[in-house]
Amino acid sequence: MNGIDVLVSEVGPRDGLQSISAIMPLEAKKAWIAAEAAAGVREIEVGSFVPAKILPQLADTAEVVAFAKTIPGLTVAVLVPNLRGAEAAILSGADKITLPLSVSETHSLKNLRRTHVQVLEDVKQIAALIRAQPEASRPKFEGSLSTVFGCTLEGMIPDAQIARLAEQLMAAGCDEVGLSDTTGYANPAQVRHIIRLVRGVVGKHAVTGIHLHNTRGLGLANAVVALEEGLDTLDSSLGGLGGCPFAPGASGNIVTEDLVFMLEAMGLRTGIDLDKLVKVREIVAAAVPNEQLYGFVPDAGLPLGFEPATRRA
Repeated sequence: MNGIDVLVSEVGPRDGLQSISAIMPLEAKKAWIAAEAAAGVREIEVGSFVPAKILPQLADTAEVVAFAKTIPGLTVAVLVPNLRGAEAAILSGADKITLPLSVSETHSLKNLRRTHVQVLEDVKQIAALIRAQPEASRPKFEGSLSTVFGCTLEGMIPDAQIARLAEQLMAAGCDEVGLSDTTGYANPAQVRHIIRLVRGVVGKHAVTGIHLHNTRGLGLANAVVALEEGLDTLDSSLGGLGGCPFAPGASGNIVTEDLVFMLEAMGLRTGIDLDKLVKVREIVAAAVPNEQLYGFVPDAGLPLGFEPATRRA
């Protein structure tokens, strides 16, 4: 992956900001994205094409994408809930589009107001729309299996249902299938099992990334298992912003700063400068001053003599 071992995909500007009530100014979003890219972050999910009345925090996503596209070498990712959102994402020039398919149909109806059949029909139409674009400008299309590690409404989802939906996403035209711990239920043994289950039906090449939460303190442990199973793309959020923390006092998303430190300490190159990354927190803290930012590394600092794998390389 162009000189790195693990791709850390920053999702704070989307998953982080959609989970808080404050609306970050457009200029602050631009400064955040530019600073992370300057620190070496190569993929950022900058927003979501959803109706502004539903998520006013992300109403300026098209403008954010337009800015992010001016940053050399940055993969600009967005989330879309349906065909209309995908049309807007393609028009904006996004490099990667993710559409969530909740394996819990109850959650799908709550979240997207759509059944599995309806979401899969959208996937087919989005895939056709992407194929109709000039080859050089076709975005990567990921179908994300949400609530794949458990649902607050249905509990654990049967393996057969997960496998069937993964297979149907690929058959409908997705380039890959992502795994999402939407509710923060995952544990390391379960992460290993689900990765093997889904790869067993769609192939290793089609499952490379995972979106984990740290709701119950298992985020980094789950990330290590994902690495052991061969995944090379991990989502995280600067300061652990957002991610629906169901457990009191626990952050939702994995903290980008802590994840990068762990990977670099393990000898895995991320291409990210930790000192520069930690300083990005100042931009976020100033823009949403009432939101708590998490992270052990920013509080404790780096160990004496620490040399990241990226610098050694």
